[in-house]
Parts: sequence; structure tokens; C-alpha cells
Amino acid sequence: MPSTLPDGDPAPASGELPGSALRGLGERPFGFYVHVPFCVTRCGYCDFNTYTASELGPGASHRDYADTVVEEVRLARRVLGDAELPVETVFFGGGTPTLLPPEDLSRILAAIDAEFGLRPGAEVTTEANPESVDPAYLDKLRQGGFNRVSFGMQSAREHVLRVLDRTHTPGRPARAVQEARAAGFEHVNLDLIYSTPGESDDDWRASLAAAIEAGPDHVSAYSLIVEDGTRLAARIRRGELPMPDDDVAADRYLIAEEMLTEAGFSWYEVSNWATSEQARCRHNLLYWTGGDWWAAGPGAHSHVGGTRWWNVKHPAAYAQRLAAGTSPAHAREVLSDTDRAAERLMLELRLVSGYPLAEVAPGARTSVASALARGLLEPEPFRAGRMVLTLKGRLLADALITELM
Repeated sequence: MPSTLPDGDPAPASGELPGSALRGLGERPFGFYVHVPFCVTRCGYCDFNTYTASELGPGASHRDYADTVVEEVRLARRVLGDAELPVETVFFGGGTPTLLPPEDLSRILAAIDAEFGLRPGAEVTTEANPESVDPAYLDKLRQGGFNRVSFGMQSAREHVLRVLDRTHTPGRPARAVQEARAAGFEHVNLDLIYSTPGESDDDWRASLAAAIEAGPDHVSAYSLIVEDGTRLAARIRRGELPMPDDDVAADRYLIAEEMLTEAGFSWYEVSNWATSEQARCRHNLLYWTGGDWWAAGPGAHSHVGGTRWWNVKHPAAYAQRLAAGTSPAHAREVLSDTDRAAERLMLELRLVSGYPLAEVAPGARTSVASALARGLLEPEPFRAGRMVLTLKGRLLADALITELM
């Protein structure tokens, strides 16, 4: 959840949604996101809406947080009415959700189940810092209904972790994966970051090798983005560290594709690889394919039927709104058909399933033909009526999407 909130139209205190958002409710996949905005320390590159103990201030606490989120879950049920909305995916993100006791996370999940019902086989994920869990914690999560865990590994090299201000030690993510498997987690992801200042190709290869050897069935690998207002951005501005290089990032992506493919992973989204279709993150796929989701927590962004809204940013303000019986929504926007079409192109073209040629705007067809000629699109799916990115196309995905829009 980004730390800054966009502008938008005022959101009603009741949380009521426009009729356009409620039309077709239940016909689209429905998921829940739960934002837990607490961290022990702030990573130097992080721009998410998170708070350390010293930043939290009065009016909010770890202790009461689960009760506050449960109130928003109940609000969601009132706002969405009586529509049958079995929850297909739940994702706890942060921050560090596993700073809360496992009983608190399970209690929030139980509230979602009580209000909406979890679809049989629902995917239930939590993010975790490898240092914030142990076997007993993971056992309790599994007993509470969680079946997927995503560990923030980022790198296997100590000097790279220091630049990122990560607090875990190399080797701990691998042990955390083993502990999650022993607890009965069906699916385990490791998050990696590449092109950190000071990282070499050999460092990146070592991180990939360590991640693969740990035995997850899913790996996410993201190029480092330098966000304004972070400590990392300040260090680069002062000349202490070099700005990440786009060409270096492209080389690192190619290394990731090579090593992960050799290890039995396949890409299904530009930054995500899985060992099987079952191992793909269904919650993220819900985002990427136009589903509905309610996002609970301070600063969390929801989307239902083309209406997007976002909650107030600070945990204290969030708690105050819900304690007063009002919606924590700060503002919202109703997306136009043009906006929704642009978002669909932007998201679906990044997927291995691609984007239907029939949906391409007439004015963009020359660009599509050019992309095929430049080797950015796979010829066989193209002949079958879909645009699917080649490896070269994945490297240039953002530029191509901009061109097509």
C-alpha cells in the first residue's frame, strides 16, 4: 500500500457504493486484502504505508488492531448487502502481518469467513519477514486456515541486504521455507529484488540459487524502484550510492528467467514464476484479471465493479472512523469505460495468457503490427488472436503498453 493517497471524490461516511458498482456483484471473483501497517524497522527503499513503534503515535496499537479490522469486515458485509460473495482469495500484506500474534490473523480470517464465507479451497496468504516467524507461529497460522505464505527474502548477500536496510540474515529465508513446509503450507513464495546498488551479477545469481535451493514453488523478482522520500532516494541524491541502471536491470531479469526456467519454474506474469499452475498466486491473478476485492486497513485500496476507493492513511484515524461507526474510506473514483479498458490492457498484457487482439483499439493496430515485427509478441498466440509477450517483449513491457494505450 503506497504511503501517499491519490486525490478523488469524497467517499460517503456510510461506505455506500454507487449502483454501477453493485451491478453484477457475485458474478466476478471476489477477494479480500488485509493491510497490516506495522514494521520493526523501515527498510530504506520502502514507500509503503507502514509504521514502526516510534512512528505510530497515540490512538493506534498492535493490541487492538485485529478488532478494528474485524469491524471493517462487518462494514463490508453491510455495504455489499446480501449478495452471495464467497471469498476466493485472502491476502494479508504489509508492513509485516506476522508482527501480530497468529491468533489475531486467524481471528480476522474467521470474521471474513463468518460474514461472507470462504469458497472451498480458497487461497489464504500472508506475507512474512523470515525473522518474524518460527515453527510454532507457522503451525498456528496453518491451523487457523492459512495455506500460503510469502517470505521477503530480497537477497542472499549481506552487503546487498545492508543497502536495502533489511534486518534478516542470509540463510534464514531458506529455513523459514522449510519450517512452512513442515507446518503443512501447500504453497510458499520468496520475494527477490534485483539491481540494488552494489549488487553484482554474481550476487544476483547467488540469490537466485539460494532461493531455488530453498524449495519454494513460487518466486517473485522485482527490479528495485527508487521512491521519492525514502532513505535510499536520499542516499542516491547525496551521491553515496549510484542510481540503479536500466540496462543492468534488464540483464538481471534475463539471468532470473534463465535460472528459474532451468529449475522448473515458468513465468505467468512478467515478475512472477511458479512451478505449476496450482502454485500461481490466485489473489494477484484476481487483481490482474478484473475481479472485485475489499481491502481492509489504513491506506488500503479496494475495487468493486469499476469503483475504487482508499482508506484514510494513519492507523489512529482508521481506528477512530470505525469506532464511530463510519467508513474509513478517504476518497474514491468511479472508473470510466475508457479507464477500465486501459487498465485491462495494462494488466492482462503482462500475463502469459496475454490480451485478446479483438479488444485492441483501432488506433493501436499499427503499433501491434510493429510490436510483432520487432519480436515483442509471440507469433503462434498472435495467429490464434492473442497478444503474448516474448522474452524481449517482457523486457519492454511498460514501453509497449504505453505505446498501445
